[in-house]
Amino acid sequence: MQYLHDINFLAVLVAAIAAFVLGAVWYSPLLFAKQWTQIHADTPEKLKAMQAGAKKAYAVSLVCLLVMAVAMSLLIAITHMTAVTAGIKLGLLCWLGFAATIGLMANMYSGKPLKAFLLDAGYQLVYFVVMGAILAVWH
Repeated sequence: MQYLHDINFLAVLVAAIAAFVLGAVWYSPLLFAKQWTQIHADTPEKLKAMQAGAKKAYAVSLVCLLVMAVAMSLLIAITHMTAVTAGIKLGLLCWLGFAATIGLMANMYSGKPLKAFLLDAGYQLVYFVVMGAILAVWH
Protein backbone atom coordinates (compact mmCIF):
# COMPACT_ATOMS: atom_id res chain seq x y z
CA MET A 1 0.00 0.00 0.00
CA GLN A 2 1.16 3.44 -0.87
CA TYR A 3 0.47 4.94 2.59
CA LEU A 4 2.06 2.24 4.76
CA HIS A 5 5.25 4.30 5.02
CA ASP A 6 3.15 7.14 6.52
CA ILE A 7 2.08 5.04 9.49
CA ASN A 8 3.75 5.75 12.81
CA PHE A 9 3.64 2.25 14.27
CA LEU A 10 4.59 3.50 17.72
CA ALA A 11 1.55 5.81 17.64
CA VAL A 12 -0.57 2.85 16.49
CA LEU A 13 0.69 0.76 19.39
CA VAL A 14 0.07 3.57 21.89
CA ALA A 15 -3.44 4.20 20.52
CA ALA A 16 -4.32 0.49 20.72
CA ILE A 17 -2.92 0.16 24.24
CA ALA A 18 -4.79 3.31 25.30
CA ALA A 19 -8.04 1.80 24.01
CA PHE A 20 -7.26 -1.49 25.75
CA VAL A 21 -6.54 0.24 29.08
CA LEU A 22 -9.68 2.30 28.65
CA GLY A 23 -11.60 -0.97 28.35
CA ALA A 24 -10.00 -2.28 31.51
CA VAL A 25 -11.22 0.83 33.36
CA TRP A 26 -14.62 0.96 31.60
CA TYR A 27 -15.49 -2.62 32.53
CA SER A 28 -13.88 -2.47 36.00
CA PRO A 29 -15.64 -1.96 39.33
CA LEU A 30 -14.64 1.73 39.04
CA LEU A 31 -17.18 2.21 36.26
CA PHE A 32 -19.46 -0.42 34.73
CA ALA A 33 -18.43 -3.92 35.92
CA LYS A 34 -21.61 -4.41 37.92
CA GLN A 35 -23.87 -3.37 35.03
CA TRP A 36 -21.92 -5.47 32.52
CA THR A 37 -22.10 -8.53 34.77
CA GLN A 38 -25.84 -8.09 35.30
CA ILE A 39 -26.42 -7.85 31.55
CA HIS A 40 -24.12 -10.67 30.38
CA ALA A 41 -23.65 -13.19 33.18
CA ASP A 42 -27.00 -14.39 34.42
CA THR A 43 -25.50 -17.09 36.62
CA PRO A 44 -22.31 -17.50 38.67
CA GLU A 45 -21.44 -20.52 36.49
CA LYS A 46 -21.69 -18.45 33.32
CA LEU A 47 -19.49 -15.76 34.87
CA LYS A 48 -16.86 -18.36 35.79
CA ALA A 49 -16.91 -19.75 32.25
CA MET A 50 -16.46 -16.25 30.84
CA GLN A 51 -13.53 -15.59 33.19
CA ALA A 52 -11.88 -18.86 32.13
CA GLY A 53 -11.69 -17.61 28.53
CA ALA A 54 -10.62 -14.09 29.46
CA LYS A 55 -6.96 -14.40 28.38
CA LYS A 56 -7.96 -15.39 24.87
CA ALA A 57 -10.57 -12.62 24.74
CA TYR A 58 -8.00 -10.05 25.89
CA ALA A 59 -5.49 -11.19 23.28
CA VAL A 60 -8.06 -11.07 20.47
CA SER A 61 -9.24 -7.67 21.67
CA LEU A 62 -5.73 -6.25 21.59
CA VAL A 63 -5.14 -7.58 18.06
CA CYS A 64 -8.46 -6.09 16.92
CA LEU A 65 -7.59 -2.73 18.48
CA LEU A 66 -4.23 -2.80 16.69
CA VAL A 67 -5.97 -3.48 13.36
CA MET A 68 -8.40 -0.61 14.02
CA ALA A 69 -5.53 1.73 14.89
CA VAL A 70 -3.69 0.81 11.68
CA ALA A 71 -6.85 1.37 9.62
CA MET A 72 -7.50 4.69 11.30
CA SER A 73 -3.87 5.68 10.81
CA LEU A 74 -4.21 4.93 7.10
CA LEU A 75 -7.34 7.09 6.89
CA ILE A 76 -5.47 9.89 8.64
CA ALA A 77 -2.53 9.56 6.23
CA ILE A 78 -4.78 9.51 3.17
CA THR A 79 -6.68 12.61 4.32
CA HIS A 80 -3.56 14.39 5.62
CA MET A 81 -5.06 15.05 9.06
CA THR A 82 -2.81 16.68 11.62
CA ALA A 83 -5.16 18.41 14.07
CA VAL A 84 -6.51 16.79 17.21
CA THR A 85 -10.03 18.01 16.35
CA ALA A 86 -9.83 16.29 12.96
CA GLY A 87 -8.80 13.05 14.66
CA ILE A 88 -11.67 13.36 17.12
CA LYS A 89 -14.12 13.94 14.27
CA LEU A 90 -12.74 10.92 12.41
CA GLY A 91 -13.15 8.84 15.57
CA LEU A 92 -16.76 10.00 15.90
CA LEU A 93 -17.44 9.23 12.24
CA CYS A 94 -15.89 5.76 12.43
CA TRP A 95 -17.87 5.02 15.59
CA LEU A 96 -21.18 6.27 14.21
CA GLY A 97 -20.74 4.90 10.69
CA PHE A 98 -19.37 1.48 11.60
CA ALA A 99 -19.11 0.46 15.26
CA ALA A 100 -22.45 1.83 16.48
CA THR A 101 -24.41 0.61 13.47
CA ILE A 102 -22.87 -2.88 13.42
CA GLY A 103 -23.21 -3.15 17.21
CA LEU A 104 -26.86 -2.08 17.16
CA MET A 105 -27.73 -4.55 14.41
CA ALA A 106 -25.97 -7.36 16.28
CA ASN A 107 -27.78 -6.38 19.46
CA MET A 108 -31.16 -6.54 17.76
CA TYR A 109 -30.55 -10.18 16.80
CA SER A 110 -28.81 -11.23 20.03
CA GLY A 111 -31.79 -11.05 22.33
CA LYS A 112 -29.75 -8.97 24.76
CA PRO A 113 -31.23 -5.81 26.24
CA LEU A 114 -30.52 -2.45 24.63
CA LYS A 115 -28.49 -1.64 27.77
CA ALA A 116 -25.85 -4.12 26.58
CA PHE A 117 -25.47 -2.21 23.33
CA LEU A 118 -25.38 1.17 25.09
CA LEU A 119 -22.71 0.04 27.54
CA ASP A 120 -20.45 -1.38 24.82
CA ALA A 121 -21.13 1.43 22.35
CA GLY A 122 -20.19 4.00 24.97
CA TYR A 123 -16.80 2.36 25.40
CA GLN A 124 -16.34 2.14 21.64
CA LEU A 125 -17.21 5.81 21.21
CA VAL A 126 -14.62 6.85 23.77
CA TYR A 127 -11.84 4.69 22.36
CA PHE A 128 -12.48 5.71 18.76
CA VAL A 129 -12.23 9.37 19.78
CA VAL A 130 -9.07 8.73 21.82
CA MET A 131 -7.49 6.74 18.98
CA GLY A 132 -8.36 9.43 16.45
CA ALA A 133 -6.89 12.15 18.62
CA ILE A 134 -3.65 10.24 19.28
CA LEU A 135 -3.15 9.18 15.67
CA ALA A 136 -3.96 12.55 14.10
CA VAL A 137 -1.56 14.44 16.34
CA TRP A 138 1.19 11.82 16.41
CA HIS A 139 1.40 10.69 12.83
